[in-house]
Amino acid sequence: MVMNIYDELMLLRVYIVVCYISLRASTYLKWSICRQISTNIYIVSYFKLSEGEAIYLRNPRNIPCLIGMRVSEVAIIKSDDPIEATIEALEAIDASKAFKLGEKILIKPNYIDSSHPSLGVTTDARIVEGIVRYLKNTGFNRIIIGEGSGFADTMEAFRVAGIDKIAERYGVDIIDLNMDEYVEVDVHGGKALKKVRIAKTALESAIVSVPKLKVHRLAVVTLSLKNLMGVVSPKGAMHGRLNTKIVDLAMLLKPRLAVVDGIIGGEVHETAHQPVKVGVVIAGLDPVAVDSVASMVMGIDPMDVPHLREAENRGLGVCDPRSIRVIGARIEDVKVKFKRSYISFISFFER
Repeated sequence: MVMNIYDELMLLRVYIVVCYISLRASTYLKWSICRQISTNIYIVSYFKLSEGEAIYLRNPRNIPCLIGMRVSEVAIIKSDDPIEATIEALEAIDASKAFKLGEKILIKPNYIDSSHPSLGVTTDARIVEGIVRYLKNTGFNRIIIGEGSGFADTMEAFRVAGIDKIAERYGVDIIDLNMDEYVEVDVHGGKALKKVRIAKTALESAIVSVPKLKVHRLAVVTLSLKNLMGVVSPKGAMHGRLNTKIVDLAMLLKPRLAVVDGIIGGEVHETAHQPVKVGVVIAGLDPVAVDSVASMVMGIDPMDVPHLREAENRGLGVCDPRSIRVIGARIEDVKVKFKRSYISFISFFER
């Protein structure tokens, strides 16, 4: 029997209702069904929604569309012009909707040391400039660029990267968060981090996390979630159960926007100064999804990154690639396999 599109949609509707009834009656079960209901529609259904799973519809090209679960959009823009690539990525995801007019916005790059961004450790200032220009053009003027370096004088790191010139050119403030007033905060619901001292500027601002595309010895990757460590004092408070603490901190601060500098990434480990040219900017409103896509660009399965899996399980965002819609360049077209330190595999023992 040949089914037209109307018949297919009606059958699909009935099947969804059946799945819903089964789900309501059997939430304690974990099972799956894979079934082809016609030549054009495939269904994969997963139960136990408490673990972040849902009903998936798949077309013959194996592209998922989720029912009852959010799909996060992440833009990958490949370009020789980092400023324009950043603006294009932000426009693609309509980043301005993440903010309210008049609120203070903290752009938080990664300047763990004062090395030049070409060495693959610190954020390229042109990415920051693209963000500032986009925000200014969309009506946001209360912008601060802030970082608390772990291994350098923050202002010297700003100078080496060119952040000071960007701040002057666009009339925005810069701050060394290590010199900021710190507030001790209770981490409600924290699994490893119960109290933490946070820079007051970070607590008062909507945060844009702007990490470098890098691998990490203990966290596997250091991207938009890990980048939040720069607003904590002392930094050592995050060590020990690092992956869980990364999620605790991210649940507290909840960055509104993540923009990954993938122009030149860093392999081996977070301060190895082993640059890898990738030539992309990755951006999205879901920092977990952004970090997942960035991980895949480095040839790393996001499900092998403990803090990304935990972040998804705790409702911070989506880690499963099937739940992410990529806009722009395809991951497989920009992927570069990053070398990793053997110490990185310690992270697999920290659950």
